[in-house]
Amino acid sequence: MKNKIRHHRYLNNEMTQKHLAERAGVTRQTIIAIEKGAFNPSVKLALKLAQIFDCKIEELFELDLDD
Repeated sequence: MKNKIRHHRYLNNEMTQKHLAERAGVTRQTIIAIEKGAFNPSVKLALKLAQIFDCKIEELFELDLDD
C-alpha cells in the first residue's frame, strides 16, 4: 500500500512526525513505519489520520495491486 502521509504533513504547516503521532495517539516510530511503507495502519488509524488531515482516506492511501 502506498501512502501520502509525509506529503500531507508538509501541506499542514510542516507538521512533525511527533506532532502527528501525538494527535493520532500512536508513537513517532509508528508514523515513521507508515511513511516508509513498512507498516500498514489499521482501518481505525487510517480513518483517524484522514480526519486529522481533513481529507478522504483515498487521498492518503492507495492500494498497490502488484503487492
